Amino acid sequence: MMKPKVIMVPYPAQGHVTPMLNLASGLTHLGLSPVVVIPEFIQHATAQKTHITCMPIPDGLDEATPHDFFAIEFAMENNMPVHLDRLVRDLNRNGGGVAFMIVDLLASWALKVGDDCGVPVVGYWPVMFAAYQLITAIPELLSLGIISETGIPQSEGPVYLEYDQPSLSTQDLPWLIGNLAARRSRFKFWTRTLSRTQHLSQILVNSFPEEHHIVTNLQNQSKQHPNITPIGPLIQHTKHENLYFSEEDMRCLDWLDQQRERSVVYISFGTWVSPINKAKVRSLAMALESSKYSFIWVLGPKWRDGLPKGYTERMSDRGMVVSWAPQSEVLRHKAVGCYLTHCGWNSTIEAIQCKVKLLCYPIAGDQFVNCDYIVKIWRIGILLNDFEEEDVHRSLKRVMEDTEMEERVVKMKERVYGMETSLKVSSNLKRFVEDYGRVTNN
Repeated sequence: MMKPKVIMVPYPAQGHVTPMLNLASGLTHLGLSPVVVIPEFIQHATAQKTHITCMPIPDGLDEATPHDFFAIEFAMENNMPVHLDRLVRDLNRNGGGVAFMIVDLLASWALKVGDDCGVPVVGYWPVMFAAYQLITAIPELLSLGIISETGIPQSEGPVYLEYDQPSLSTQDLPWLIGNLAARRSRFKFWTRTLSRTQHLSQILVNSFPEEHHIVTNLQNQSKQHPNITPIGPLIQHTKHENLYFSEEDMRCLDWLDQQRERSVVYISFGTWVSPINKAKVRSLAMALESSKYSFIWVLGPKWRDGLPKGYTERMSDRGMVVSWAPQSEVLRHKAVGCYLTHCGWNSTIEAIQCKVKLLCYPIAGDQFVNCDYIVKIWRIGILLNDFEEEDVHRSLKRVMEDTEMEERVVKMKERVYGMETSLKVSSNLKRFVEDYGRVTNN
């Protein structure tokens, strides 16, 4: 008997494709046949690296053009819908049919394709539920005059979300990246996303069931939220292999084997936006050089110009600078004592899984929400305000030597990855599949 097919459409970025593949792996174990749709420009990253079926569709992007947020948005809105439509219709005719689609909310362009093809669509939010609430608060922020019609903060006051969540500054809103024109364009993207997704009847969320206030929301459904089902984080539950868009430098694992236990600082600012400018790269490099700690620093080639001359050679005895690292393996290594991070959600939950304390430097998007929980609610890390030498030295010492923080990270891992949570996640995912009436589980 042919397994029911599920079309899955992630937003084409590392932090979105990876959790979607993990979800696909979980659905495979429940008897479904997932097909993850990716644009051609990231096809090379998934080819032969995953057991999940991935189908590329043309994106119309020129290889010479930087694949930044705006280029990807243009491709999603103008180039990719017709090709996804053709793929869905072909599978319906010749592939045994499509049971339903799961669409990343940031890939909201795909919702209309599902509707046009008569295929039920489920939403997917790949990060914290609290970040979703921040987006759904946009109408209220507008009505209260906290932001303008183009999303620009009208003051620098705090933003309070539902259910007594920690307050954010208006300067921490996820669309405030780049110059004024870029901020307005990003805000338009989010308002369009909210408009397209507010009528979804079901959203799967890559948060653990006891992440603050998902349980509250499930027990007392808010009118402004659809049916929210927490089904994550799925990294451990599905045992899906790690997938990186860049080639990992495996030498760092051998280097870690030679270091003392919990003596190394791991540094990575992710792939979602340009991490930090060259001046800040230089400032951080000099602060690390004058500190006493060993480090592994993930820094892409285009940012190496910010390093002082001869830096990598001079620091070779206690520091490695690599273009990309096998992050899960690095975080699991006993030599790693803390993680200087941008607070991306995947990085946050990987650190929790590996019981690694966090030094937080959020840059954009949901990272400010994640940082607030890390620092204020869970207390498994601290905020780094700047890369000046004194601040870096003081913050590193505080995190590396805080034994009570270590105990809280261990407890946090149990909350997120313990048996009780695993059972809830498995039950939620199984119930979701059964509710759609497509699979009989044995």
